[in-house]
Amino acid sequence: MTTTELITAYLDIWNERDADARLKLIESVLTEDSLYSDPDYAGLRGHAELTEAIGRAHEKFGDLRFTLGELIGAHHDRALFTWKLGDAATGYDVVEFEDGRISSVIGFFG
Repeated sequence: MTTTELITAYLDIWNERDADARLKLIESVLTEDSLYSDPDYAGLRGHAELTEAIGRAHEKFGDLRFTLGELIGAHHDRALFTWKLGDAATGYDVVEFEDGRISSVIGFFG
């Protein structure tokens, strides 16, 4: 997958409402020991913790969906991009890659 395709697949994880389908996506996009951190969640580790946090977040989001804003830059094993959550929110994420999957996501709200 290209960097943009991998980031888009990552955002698809956040848009998936079915927990089993979401976990399958996570397993294909993120490394087993992946790290996730944003202003609401500090240091979620691994697939199970992330899918549970996303499930709880869906209760707040309603029908809002994440879309890719702009891939600001990518080099070596990192990328910086913006995202939108419907018209309600924006943010920035820094992702790190390992063996063709995402190993770390550090998120910032706009």
